[in-house]
Amino acid sequence: MTQQRALTLFAALFAVFYLVAVEMNWALITYHPRQEAWGWGAQAATKGPAMHWYGWLASAALAATVATLIAVPVLKRIAIPTWIGWVAPLAVIVAFAWVLRIFFFR
Repeated sequence: MTQQRALTLFAALFAVFYLVAVEMNWALITYHPRQEAWGWGAQAATKGPAMHWYGWLASAALAATVATLIAVPVLKRIAIPTWIGWVAPLAVIVAFAWVLRIFFFR
């Protein structure tokens, strides 16, 4: 039962940390496709685009994993509702739609 609670919490935290990572540009790694090179942190584009998406995913996964592992002792004592694992990602989708509204409504 604790495993299900931990996965629910991880899903919710990952979505929230992904939104924060994108908005703050906290990329753990950056990929430069034209150079076929990887770099640590959010790096500026050089001789072509810089892809931060992989870094945002890695940052969110790392932060959500650490936070979930810290919360495991608490999850053994209290139950969190399963719907949180759905509501948090849906709320993040709405937040991204708001942030990116300029691309939809010009």
